[in-house]
Amino acid sequence: RPRNIYAGMAHAPIVLEAFDAMNAVIARQSSFDPRTREAIALAVGAQDGCNYCQSAHTLSAVAAGFTEEQTVAIRRGAIDFDPKLAALLDVAREAAANVGHVNDGTWKDALAAGWNDTELTELFAHVAANLYTNYFNHYADTELDVPLAPEL
Repeated sequence: RPRNIYAGMAHAPIVLEAFDAMNAVIARQSSFDPRTREAIALAVGAQDGCNYCQSAHTLSAVAAGFTEEQTVAIRRGAIDFDPKLAALLDVAREAAANVGHVNDGTWKDALAAGWNDTELTELFAHVAANLYTNYFNHYADTELDVPLAPEL
């Protein structure tokens, strides 16, 4: 049985096909490892208040190597275990919160932490893909079919 998000998207095949196409490109071309991709999803899902995405990506993030405590820290924006990742997620959160706008200082901090312009530009695709699912879950009021993520 498919997850509720996919079943909901399947009501209009264009929605599911667009989701699949975005994810296929990301899977094929992303320079970020699965752990980083899951951290981005958690950060954006928390920024947008998407309970479904935070819950589903908590499971995936643990499978990718994070502890549950680290997933909570990522969602809170209080990462003390990986400063480079924290700088990347600051950019992702700002972009999600500010309709794509990111302060120059946040961008420069990410560059100083070791990310490059290509990676920070790629981050936009990840943020957009996660906004797509976050917004869909809000739009369709997708019923949770995975364990609820820990409280923040």
